[in-house]
Amino acid sequence: MADLFDSPDSTAGAMGTPRPLADRLRPAALSEVIGQDHLLGPDGPLGTMLAVGSLSSLVLWGPPGVGKTTIARLLADETDLHFVQISAIFTGVPELRKVFEAARFRRKSGKGTLLFVDEIHRFNKAQQDGFLPHMEDGTIVLVGATTENPSFELNAALLSRSQVLVLNRLDAEALVAMLTRAEAELDRKLPLTPPAREALVTMADGDGRALLNLVEQVAAWSVKAPLDTDQLTSRLTRRAAQYDKSGDAHYNLISALHKSVRGSDPDAALYWLARMLKGGEDPRYLARRITRMAVEDIGLADPQAQGICLQAWQTYERIGSPEGELALAQAVVYLALAPKSNAGYAAFKTAMAAATRTGSEPPPKHILNAPTNLMKEQGYGDGYLYDHDAEDGFSGQNYFPDGMKRGIYYLPVERGFERELKKRLDFFVHLRAKRKSD
Repeated sequence: MADLFDSPDSTAGAMGTPRPLADRLRPAALSEVIGQDHLLGPDGPLGTMLAVGSLSSLVLWGPPGVGKTTIARLLADETDLHFVQISAIFTGVPELRKVFEAARFRRKSGKGTLLFVDEIHRFNKAQQDGFLPHMEDGTIVLVGATTENPSFELNAALLSRSQVLVLNRLDAEALVAMLTRAEAELDRKLPLTPPAREALVTMADGDGRALLNLVEQVAAWSVKAPLDTDQLTSRLTRRAAQYDKSGDAHYNLISALHKSVRGSDPDAALYWLARMLKGGEDPRYLARRITRMAVEDIGLADPQAQGICLQAWQTYERIGSPEGELALAQAVVYLALAPKSNAGYAAFKTAMAAATRTGSEPPPKHILNAPTNLMKEQGYGDGYLYDHDAEDGFSGQNYFPDGMKRGIYYLPVERGFERELKKRLDFFVHLRAKRKSD
């Protein structure tokens, strides 16, 4: 395995200080990159580009510690491009001008430039637009890296000139392979029992860089016997789960929570609720979204659901965290097990579309009040049938605008309380038809 790693004397920097393990294990070739075979394999997009010797501008989208920077650097090596790395956090317009000017000079000398921009989503629209002419005339091949959804964070013009490649979170198999490499570099096994090794991999949470940092800490310990899981976790602080309350994780996890409730899975719903709370999500935001689930996905199939959500919200406001979070958890369980119907939600959307389509059509005159003589002369209220005076308390009159085809929007399901509402609706449909035939 010697060809996978640096030579022994390269473990120290220029001043004799040890190099971090993550730096020593940085792959020297794309074939050594772990966990991204879907991109780098012969049939993957990068493998295909390299096979024909043509590299387009790219956006590498993925979580931290999965190899975005390493892949960019190795792509430059494979295509004989000069590698330039900048960070959107620390680079302004003057620095960008210098980078483009140097790339232009380099191009005149016959050398292309791969410009790697870390955290590219941090650039504003004007700064992103500044890359376009240099990409179009071939001055640079842009490789941007982002942990955020490019479709939300990057300009359409920049995306249209780039190929977006999604890097996977490193799974357990990939992390174990990385751990094995690290032990080969260290020339010894970590002093851990097999379950503790598994726990160490889990603690990395899909981040290769985090795993190697943990390995480095464990390797520095002097222990007489392999540590078990409890001993390991007592010595190491568990890595915080990746969660950005305004980024992709926020939207992905609330989507997972909502769909778990809709799918009547209380255990999965509780898991995603817990993940969001552990990540620091505002419980008030969760209370609002849980109430929305009751309105949107349960509706009148269980009229109590909305009230239970509002009570849970109120309970949280009264007693706060962490005790109040239990009320939200109980509401989630109730929603997950409640009968589901989006009939009311669908009916409202259809009615809104009809209102948009029909514009300013007035109500029929027979259902308009006539408080003045002029309005009576105009026919307001003429022919109105008072439903309480009608047989069965139902007149069957038309309440839609004159000339508009009667709309059918609410279609209750045969579940929960809506089964009873469907009986009532069918009853009135029957009576309406009977009134017309009389």
